[in-house]
Amino acid sequence: MDERLIPAAALRDNDAWEPLRVWVAERKLHCSIKVGVYEENGPLPEDAAWGIILADVANHIADALAKEGLRDRDAAIREIFRSFVSELGEPTSETSGDFVS
Repeated sequence: MDERLIPAAALRDNDAWEPLRVWVAERKLHCSIKVGVYEENGPLPEDAAWGIILADVANHIADALAKEGLRDRDAAIREIFRSFVSELGEPTSETSGDFVS
């Protein structure tokens, strides 16, 4: 399995937690998601907090693409946004699976 490294800040912080883990396996996307943390402890509703998380992830992806010389950062953000909205409106595949808490 090709796993990503845990960021140094997460290793240093005893209060760090992992909200999302994503794999592509058997030609499908598989996710492990921790929900409810913001609803219980945060100043934001859970869905608003996840919107911020997804936006931050998009920014990190655009930064990485630009740093690797693969895309212009602003063009990458526009394409990520376009693709995100398109996928929400007309999914290319259905989501399935169980929720385990």
